[in-house]
Amino acid sequence: MRAFPLTVTALAAALLLTACHSGGGDSGNKNSSACKIGGVSLQIGSASVAPAAGDSGEVPVSITNQSAPCTLDDFPGAVLKDGGTEHKVGVLAGAKAQKLKLSKGDSASFTISYVRGKANDKSGLAAKTVEISLPGSTATRGFPWSYGPVALKDASGRPNAAVSAFQQVGD
Repeated sequence: MRAFPLTVTALAAALLLTACHSGGGDSGNKNSSACKIGGVSLQIGSASVAPAAGDSGEVPVSITNQSAPCTLDDFPGAVLKDGGTEHKVGVLAGAKAQKLKLSKGDSASFTISYVRGKANDKSGLAAKTVEISLPGSTATRGFPWSYGPVALKDASGRPNAAVSAFQQVGD
């Protein structure tokens, strides 16, 4: 009779361990408190456009929370697209991510810095769009890239561009 309670205990423990891991996702979100593309407004502001090849430019991106409180924890994602190819934008050297909590109506921003490339040249990326993603989610939102070609860092095709850390906007 002693085997029965051990079997029940072992079965209960196995069920409990199985219940701790949910196999399903939540529409691409890795972190349920993360700010989500659908819950925030994203805007690209007035850019400081690089006027000629070799010059630097900056494109500000603002995020305003439109829903329940959420968190930005890590760096934003940005991918430049030139029609058929995607080019991931790296993180600004020396930048340190900070964890920001956004209540409804709170805003944050980050910047995409880039070096302008030569038009119609293999050393430049003729970007057409930029896809923005927020940490903790795989969802993206696309915007037209109208700031000219982006220089490439090297033959690997990495764009000479970088995203900054999020900064709190306002109080």
